[in-house]
Amino acid sequence: MKIGILGCAGRMGRMLINEVLDNPSCDLSGGTEPGGPAVGEDLGRLVGKEPLGVTVTTDTKSLFENSDVMIDFTVAAATKMHAGIAAEIGTAIVLGTTGLGDNDRAALVAAAKSAAIVQSPNMSLGVNILMAITEKLGETLGPEFDIDIVEMHHRHKADAPSGTALGLGEAAAKGRGVRLSEVERRTRDGLIGERTDGEIGFATLRGGDVVGDHTVIFASSGERIELTHKASSREIFARGAVRAAIWTKGQSPGLYSMRDVLALN
Repeated sequence: MKIGILGCAGRMGRMLINEVLDNPSCDLSGGTEPGGPAVGEDLGRLVGKEPLGVTVTTDTKSLFENSDVMIDFTVAAATKMHAGIAAEIGTAIVLGTTGLGDNDRAALVAAAKSAAIVQSPNMSLGVNILMAITEKLGETLGPEFDIDIVEMHHRHKADAPSGTALGLGEAAAKGRGVRLSEVERRTRDGLIGERTDGEIGFATLRGGDVVGDHTVIFASSGERIELTHKASSREIFARGAVRAAIWTKGQSPGLYSMRDVLALN
């Protein structure tokens, strides 16, 4: 599999380069940046290794044309554009970008008619297993169980709740057969009264260098179930993304998730 990395000079981009280079099933076809000092630098030297003879480029479309699959951990606006290029050329793409809005998601649905797209708010294998269990418990446990999702990330994270927390909320809501937008409660402040029946709540913590902690709480009278995943390294996201990239080989156009990759659906 020839894999290209979009936004290759960032922290996640460099981890993805290393993960591709370490995987015998993959070849690194190249990497892009929209500009900056990394453009023109050898991708091997970019990650502290021997030169590879492949340099960072700004020519995104050309890299799509010369790759089997692309991996994107950039920003929502760029991801929307990249999905359009994937659809135009037919190259598969794996999207780990968070903070996508309704318009961005609509663009992914449209692009998936012409290309295989794997999109997930979290590429960690463990988190996606947690999502599957959360959906199952949402389906199994009755309305007497209240659901809250608590997440903590490093102090520099810009969006809240995290994409992963929202994904867990979606999983819980799906299990209950409701739309998350109709039952979510993102803030609690002041004299708010009793909890609304059926609501799915979110609590957000920010501080230090926390990579990502997520806990789903099912609380009822006399008992509580807590499901927790803690990430101690961002390498798990790169590892999952490369696994998803390899999985796209031979897949028909469509919008897939990591649960498809892991055969959890």
